[in-house]
Amino acid sequence: MLNIEQAVQQKFPGFAQQKTWIKKPTLGFLRKLTHEPEVNQFLLQHQNLKGFDFLDQVLDYFNFSYRVSHRERDNIPATGRVVIVANHPLGALDGLALLKLVSEVRRDVRIVANDMLMQFDALQSLFLPVDNLSKSTRKSGIAGIIDALNAEQAVIVFPAGEVSRIRPNGVRDGRWNTGFLNFARKTNAPILPVYIGARNSSLFYGASMVYKPLGGMLLAHEMFNQHEKTINMRVGAPIPFQHIQQLPLIKTEQAKLLRRHLYRLAKGKKPLFATEQTIAHPQAPREIRKELQQAELLGETADNKKIYLFDYRPDSAVMHEIGRLREITFRQVGEGTGKKRDLDEFDSIYRHLILWDEQELEIAGAYRLADVDNILSHAHGRIYTQQLFEFDGNRMAPYFAQGIELGRSFVSPKYWGKRSLDYLWYGIGAYLKRYPHIRYLFGPVSLSNSYPDFAKALIVNFYQRHYADKQGLAKARTPYVMEANLAELVDQTLLHNDADTDFAELREQLAHMNVTVPTLYKQYAEVCEPGGTRFIDFNVDADFGHCIDGLVLVDLHKLKPAKRKRYLGE
Repeated sequence: MLNIEQAVQQKFPGFAQQKTWIKKPTLGFLRKLTHEPEVNQFLLQHQNLKGFDFLDQVLDYFNFSYRVSHRERDNIPATGRVVIVANHPLGALDGLALLKLVSEVRRDVRIVANDMLMQFDALQSLFLPVDNLSKSTRKSGIAGIIDALNAEQAVIVFPAGEVSRIRPNGVRDGRWNTGFLNFARKTNAPILPVYIGARNSSLFYGASMVYKPLGGMLLAHEMFNQHEKTINMRVGAPIPFQHIQQLPLIKTEQAKLLRRHLYRLAKGKKPLFATEQTIAHPQAPREIRKELQQAELLGETADNKKIYLFDYRPDSAVMHEIGRLREITFRQVGEGTGKKRDLDEFDSIYRHLILWDEQELEIAGAYRLADVDNILSHAHGRIYTQQLFEFDGNRMAPYFAQGIELGRSFVSPKYWGKRSLDYLWYGIGAYLKRYPHIRYLFGPVSLSNSYPDFAKALIVNFYQRHYADKQGLAKARTPYVMEANLAELVDQTLLHNDADTDFAELREQLAHMNVTVPTLYKQYAEVCEPGGTRFIDFNVDADFGHCIDGLVLVDLHKLKPAKRKRYLGE
C-alpha cells in the first residue's frame, strides 16, 4: 500500500519533528498530489492479482493504450536474448505499456525498475531491481540482469534512468547511462530500440525547470492525467552488438549515438547503426505436425523423436519454421543471413531431413539434401555449392553421378549437447539404404567468422594438410587466403605429419582461445578410414556472415566399420 507519510519520513527524517500545523497540510497536499486514496483503493481491490494480470488491470483502470504498426511489432524477437532500450517520457505508464506490448509477442520479458517501483509487490515478478544505471548500481542488480539475458529473456531498459524533461529541441531524455551496453556486451545480446511518443503536462515541465525534485513529486499526478490516452510507439530493427562494439568510441559516445538513433526512429529517418531483420515468429506446432505427418517417416528414436523426409511445398509451415530455426542457430554462432528466415531458391528443389520432437512438438534439427545427378539432369539445373565453388566438370562427373549434396544442417540451440546431430545421421543412413546407388556425400561446412583469426588459420591448415584433395576437383570462388604472419605462426604450431598428434595440438591451441573444432568438421573427419574424407577447398561466404565454407567430400565405401554399423545397420 502507498504510505506518503512513511515515504516522506524515510526521505526526510527530520520531518517527523515538524510542528503539526506544518506536517498536516503538507501531508494532505502530498496525498492529493500522489492520489494516495485512489492508489490504495485500487491496490486493495486487486490485491490477489500478480504479474501481467495486475498490469492489465492498471492499463484498464486508466483506459491507457498504445498504437504500433504490425510491421514494427514484428521487429520484437519472439525468442532469444535481447536488450530493449526506450526513451522515458512519462515515468510509469510508458514502462507498463511497453511491457504489455512485448508480452503480446513473448512472456519472458522483464523490465529494469528502480526501488520506488519495486514497492509494488504485484509487479515484482516482472521487475529487475536496479536503482539506476550509473556506476553505483549494486552488483546484485547487475547479476540479475545478466542472468535474465543468459536465460534468453528480453530485458527492457530506460537508459536515462529518469523521466524525460523539456529541452531546446523538445521533450527529450537526459544523458543515457552506459550500463545497458555492459549488459549487451557480456551476453552478446542485440539491442532493440523503441521510441515512445508521449509527454507529460506543461505543469510538470515548468515545475521541473524551477526545481527538478518538484517535477519528480508530480509524476503520480501526471499518471492520472494520462487517463484515456493512446500513445504511439515505434519499434526499430535490432542492432547486433558487434556493430556497436566495433566503433572506435568510448561507451559514453556509443550511448549518445544510440540515443540519437532512437530519436531518428521517431521521425522515420535513416538509422545511424546497421541493423538486421528480426527473426520470424514461430509457426503453429499443430500446423507443422500436420504437414510432417504427410511426409515420409524414415525412423523413430527411443526418446520419442521422429525422423522425416520432407519435400518442399509453397507457403509451408514446416519450411517457414526451418528457415526461422536456421537463422536462430546460425546467428548464435556469428553467421546467418541477417534476414527473418534463412530460406533460398534451392529449398524448393532439395529434400529436407527433419528431426521432430514429438513430446515438445518442435523441430530439433534438419539437413538439406539433394540427389545431384537428378538435379543437374534438368535444363539449367545447378546445385547450391556451385555458388561457392567452381567444379571441374570432367573430374567431378563420377562424384555427381553417385553423390548427394548435404548442407544447411542445424541443430536448434535448445538441443545442443544432446544426440540430435547423431539422430540426423541415422536419418541420412535411412535415406542411403533407400538409395543404394549413392556413394559420395559432399557439401559446404561452415567455420564462423567470429573465431579468432589464428583459430581459423589453424583449422583450415589442419584440414588442408591432413585431408587434402589431390585431384583438383574444385576451386573456391572467393578463396580463404591466410596472411603471411599467420601462416608462419601456424607452421610453427602444427609441426607433425601425423593427424592425431596435430589434432591434439589443434584442440589445445583452440582451448586457449575459448573455441573448439566445429562439430561437423570433426564428425566428417572421424566417420571414414584414412583417405575417405577430403576437404577440397575453403571459400569465404560474404552472404553468410563472412564465414569460411570448407567443401567436404566423403566416400561411403571407406566408412569405418563401427560407423557403417551405427548409421547403415550393416
